[in-house]
Amino acid sequence: MEKKRVRLTVAYDGTNYHGWQVQKNGITIESELNRCLSDLLQEPIEVIGASRTDSGVHALGNIAVFDTVNRMPAEKISYALNQRLPEDIRIQKSEAVASDWHPRRCESRKTYEYRVYRGQFPMPVRRLYSLFTYRMLDVNRMREAAAYLEGEHDFKSFCQTGAQVESTVRTLYFVEIEEQGEELVIRVCGNGFLYNMVRIIAGTLLEIGEGKRDPMDIFTILEEKDRAAAGPTAPAHGLTLVKYEWYD
Repeated sequence: MEKKRVRLTVAYDGTNYHGWQVQKNGITIESELNRCLSDLLQEPIEVIGASRTDSGVHALGNIAVFDTVNRMPAEKISYALNQRLPEDIRIQKSEAVASDWHPRRCESRKTYEYRVYRGQFPMPVRRLYSLFTYRMLDVNRMREAAAYLEGEHDFKSFCQTGAQVESTVRTLYFVEIEEQGEELVIRVCGNGFLYNMVRIIAGTLLEIGEGKRDPMDIFTILEEKDRAAAGPTAPAHGLTLVKYEWYD
């Protein structure tokens, strides 16, 4: 039977998962998709994801593809699959694509948001989706520093030590800091991201907002090409992949 390739738009709360990628000792988003799709379509299914989000990271629209010989219409798979998936994973769309379409081999851009809740005390209902801080943050200093990160740079200082990549050069189209009431949203859009890159950017910008670093330090951090030069890796739960865009 002829195979068809199906693209899924996947939203999930990453709190209870060991990230996207299949792990030997833990449930992941990918393993749940594989399990439920294999059960639904009655054949072994292994999805290919666009972004391998870390443990605890959330997504509004990660992308995955898989091949199947099942005759169920591609657009109907989302409805049937959502009946089998845990309630913290939901398919937003399923559609047929060309047999050679690959989410990591097409020209694309990803947008992440890192949320920070500012208050005197933590807010329980936001604890899983934002980082709490009681410290005063100078947003203008953070915005100045964020602007220096835009464009093409070697982001080796913003990559977790030990990551295996061919190149640490990436392009950031914009780095925005938006105030939404008590929440501060660090929004980063780029053509690709290194391991923990957005979380390290967030940690560094927070140190600048707290006055521990100067906005101009961004230039030195980039020049150093050393993870030790940048700020801490912000906790995973504040991070959400909000958009994945591709150009066929």
